[in-house]
Amino acid sequence: MKRKHDHGFPDRNAIVAFIKANPGKVGTREIAREFGLKNAYRAELKRMLRELADEGTIKKKRRRISEPDSLPPTVLADITGRDSDGELIASPAEWDEVESGEPPKIRIHVPRRAAPGTAAGVGDRALLRVERADETEGPAYRGRIIKVIDRAKSRILGVFRSLPEGGGRLVPVDKKFADRELNIGRTETLGAEDGDLVSVDIVRSRGFGLASGRVKEKLGSVKSEKAISLIAIYAHDIPLQFSPAATREADVAEPANLRGREDWRDVPLVTIDPPDAKDHDDAVHAEADPDPSNKGGFILHVAIADVAFYVRPSSALDRDALERGNSVYFPDRVVPMLPERISNHLCSLVPGEPRGALAVRMVIGPDGRKRSHSFHRVLMRSAAKLHYAQAQAAIDGRPDDVTGPLLDPILKPLYAAYNCVKRARDERDPLDLDLPERKILLKANGTIDRVVVPDRLDAHRLIEEFMILANVAAAEMLEKKSLPLIYRVHDEPTLEKVTALSEFLETLDVPFAKAGPLRPTLFNRVLAQLEGHDFYPLVSEVVLRAQAQAEYSAENYGHFGLNLRRYAHFTSPIRRYADLVVHRGLIRACRLGEGGLTDAEAAALPKVAEAISSAERRAMAAERDTADRLVAHFLADRIGARFMAVVSGATRAGLFVKLDELGADGFVPASSLGGDRWRFDEAHRALVSARGRERHRVGDRVEVRLVEAAPFAGALRFELLANLGHAPGATAGRAPRRGQAPPKGAKARARNKGGRSRA
Repeated sequence: MKRKHDHGFPDRNAIVAFIKANPGKVGTREIAREFGLKNAYRAELKRMLRELADEGTIKKKRRRISEPDSLPPTVLADITGRDSDGELIASPAEWDEVESGEPPKIRIHVPRRAAPGTAAGVGDRALLRVERADETEGPAYRGRIIKVIDRAKSRILGVFRSLPEGGGRLVPVDKKFADRELNIGRTETLGAEDGDLVSVDIVRSRGFGLASGRVKEKLGSVKSEKAISLIAIYAHDIPLQFSPAATREADVAEPANLRGREDWRDVPLVTIDPPDAKDHDDAVHAEADPDPSNKGGFILHVAIADVAFYVRPSSALDRDALERGNSVYFPDRVVPMLPERISNHLCSLVPGEPRGALAVRMVIGPDGRKRSHSFHRVLMRSAAKLHYAQAQAAIDGRPDDVTGPLLDPILKPLYAAYNCVKRARDERDPLDLDLPERKILLKANGTIDRVVVPDRLDAHRLIEEFMILANVAAAEMLEKKSLPLIYRVHDEPTLEKVTALSEFLETLDVPFAKAGPLRPTLFNRVLAQLEGHDFYPLVSEVVLRAQAQAEYSAENYGHFGLNLRRYAHFTSPIRRYADLVVHRGLIRACRLGEGGLTDAEAAALPKVAEAISSAERRAMAAERDTADRLVAHFLADRIGARFMAVVSGATRAGLFVKLDELGADGFVPASSLGGDRWRFDEAHRALVSARGRERHRVGDRVEVRLVEAAPFAGALRFELLANLGHAPGATAGRAPRRGQAPPKGAKARARNKGGRSRA
């Protein structure tokens, strides 16, 4: 159905035609430019694009829009190797394995007479024209090279393996090139020893056989402490050293004083953090509101480290912070966004020391809703540094020497205020995902000691809810003052993902009503029905994968997961650049002194939002790769060991499994499942034998044996020993009978991803 528009607004067909003509290359900005749409039409354009995505007419991925095919007709791809016939094999340059499974392979057809600029080799990045392959086996796509975009990297990071006759081999750490070794000549090793992590320049590349390389830098032994995270840091180009100018600025910075600040040193604010936290950038305080008109309400104070006082726009510290975008957290180290003197000293709200802060005072009604708020630039002094379990133990009747004196005057009012704001939170009903967050604990030598799942406490939820309130207040204040800002946004799931989730739930005999507006309540209802069932964790994972990825944007389209119309990150400026920008906006909006948002910075916010969103994705990938490599190292000497697991994904190439013991992910190739041939049943997310007698699907409980561990690639390969089905006693591959259905009406555990998480 065509929609009529006045004033030259394009119709749906024109927009879809433009997207098809430029697959994967356009976003909202490019469409608006193509049709000459001014700011007044942007909201209408975004609404139309959302409608088209919901209908499945287009596909939105981050800021890019394309046709809804698995791969568009034209795709940017990395050439990763050759098959047994010598044909080049490529994979799409951008592909979400967690969301979509293993990336599809593309066999590249090379004509006898290649056009100029189309001759490619392993390691190159090329623009391909692709189409579905007709073959029942082999790569899912075939392609032709349109143009080589980037030649193979001239410098590669890897592990040096010495040879008896001298020289050695380089084993790349990049998963895409795990099979692409380099030959290192005797005179090109730079003294590297077996097991050293090195960077190598490619000096000669061949069409067949090993390319040659020269060691340019030794980074230390892979057996040393912190080597695994160092691999991720170099592989993802995460800045490790601060510029000399930024270091000098940090070294000469002076502590904040009362000049231009309110004196809040007598307000008993406390920090509540993980026990191993190095910096403390938020402190909280609550008290009953003495106003008779707000009986049962509270005054809530949230004070955040005043990073903007030290990191001014266009300074060296600012440039380094923007390049990093955020701090990156590994099991053995932190790569901070700011130098240690700023993050761990001048801006860390340590007990007993005066610290500058940007604070928000919020009046909470007895119904838990925020009635008003105001922002203040203050000098504060933390009354105590607590960790989550310590604060919770005190409330539960087990105070220690630190929390005992704080229990009545500080902790009890905080928990009373939390119980109050929780009423409004429950009424808002944000997405409740109770996914275990595994934490890898290391030994002194940097290897895994154990993997734990920390208890989820009310102390965590208290801080998260208070931070959410402060973040909302920041966004509201900047909008009220008509100042631009960087929002934290989270789009609603696409129709394609919702339909896939619905089809998956049907295989479990779980109803999923899609009628009406899409709200987090819809997903919460499903999770509540499954509470206590064996496959509750799996369905939680699948629901999470159905969600869009949160990002930063200068345009606001709300936060679906938190069920909020406006949301900004304000509470962690030590570790997130977005929060620093919001601080500067508030300083300018509320006239709180120096360090406010400049006009030049305000004009650049769209580009800044895009840059820090990319940096966040980079950090997530580096953290995930490090965890994968640590687990692969840990399991490398346990080949043949048996594990209980759950099938977490299925593709035509095989099954993805998640181990119960470590939460690690691995792969079971379809070729190892037996003599029968297997086909992929997309509707049921299952591999089905050609004769239809067996099937293995997402959610099945399985026993697997470890066949191979590739530590530097972070990859695990298993073979399937037994399929135990979805539930005890269930036949493998069959949905549970109605008599085995999960208990209905069970209350989902409270789980909020919005405070200190990446929501």
